[in-house]
Amino acid sequence: MNQPLPLQGLRVIDYSHFLAGPYVGRCLAALGAEVIKVERPGSGDAGRQHAFVLDDQQSGYFLQLNMGKQGVSVNMKDPRGKAFMQQLCDSADVFIENYRPGALDRLGLGYAELSARNPRLVYCSISAYGHTGPDAHRAGFGLIAEAKSGIMQMVGTPGEAPPLLRISLGDMYTGAHAVAAINAALLGRVTSGRGQHIDMALYDTLVSMHEYAVQCYTLSGGEILPQQTGHDMPTSTLYGVFRAQDGDLVIAAQVDESWKRFAALVEQDAGQPGFGSDLRFHTSTGRNAHREAILPIVKAWVAANPVARLLALLDEIDVPCAKVQRIDEVIEDPQIKARGMIQEQQHPRFGTLRMPNLPFRFSDCDTTIQQVAPDLGEHNAAVAQSLGYSAEEIARLQADGVLFSQEPCA
Repeated sequence: MNQPLPLQGLRVIDYSHFLAGPYVGRCLAALGAEVIKVERPGSGDAGRQHAFVLDDQQSGYFLQLNMGKQGVSVNMKDPRGKAFMQQLCDSADVFIENYRPGALDRLGLGYAELSARNPRLVYCSISAYGHTGPDAHRAGFGLIAEAKSGIMQMVGTPGEAPPLLRISLGDMYTGAHAVAAINAALLGRVTSGRGQHIDMALYDTLVSMHEYAVQCYTLSGGEILPQQTGHDMPTSTLYGVFRAQDGDLVIAAQVDESWKRFAALVEQDAGQPGFGSDLRFHTSTGRNAHREAILPIVKAWVAANPVARLLALLDEIDVPCAKVQRIDEVIEDPQIKARGMIQEQQHPRFGTLRMPNLPFRFSDCDTTIQQVAPDLGEHNAAVAQSLGYSAEEIARLQADGVLFSQEPCA
């Protein structure tokens, strides 16, 4: 590990809350940027009170998304607070926000005003619908984008309401794209000398995820409309979720050569003469057309066996498969441990914290964040000092509540 982190020397202002924006800030911090988390006085980021709550300042949600950042809390209702924020943004390379379009314009923190002061600023906005279009003014969360995007309508059991996805797909995927876009804009700034406004929408991002549904509909002239299919994919036989004696597993035998090995195994192990040699099943088109003949045989074979035996048999013939794991099994998975995907931090109040790591892996630098998420206003003085404020000025701003801090719970 002999290279500096790739974003070292860059300053990022994270003026966001909840999930998508803070995730972007965490990623940029892991890549070496100095990330300053700005929160409102009093309650701070609403994510501080999102599950799992540890005390009246910190939650697991906040700790995970805001590690590696400095924390300041500024009263924007006071003109001195606005001046402080604008001076802070003058010093920045990147500004992140995820408020409804127009909200920050009223605070003097919109792109037009900040970029006029700092033309090199890369300004990233994340919202439900983006800053243009008829829905730009509407509020929204990841759930709204998941429903609007067509993704939710395709999952679940036919005839039943779609399930809640239980992970914030829209926020996290948009955040990942925002990290890529910010880095591209920073690279472009090297030659242009100017930053720009990046307008990310949760709805846009989820629509972009459709790897087959949109083109199935458009290329078929509207004849194929993807629907709920339950536990497998009719267009990729055999590819799905199956219930065994003691749990569930997934099997991916949709590639012709994998299918032939799989079908031969089922024929031998389940006593199904001719199943492996049935030429109707040897092509993707044939398997899809005869899906209803294949599934009952496979389901019966899986149901008659424990998960461990099935996985051993399938691994032996190199057919991709996996147990459907609970979270406790994920945390203890040797592969996850080997990859360092559950990272530990030492917190001064909460002791050892175990949270998901980021998936960055560089050959010559370590992106694991050791610094825990900040208390509300924890770094007010240090950040103000970096902007040139004197000790007396900082003390006055803190005494007047322009720079707000909250004593951490014992």
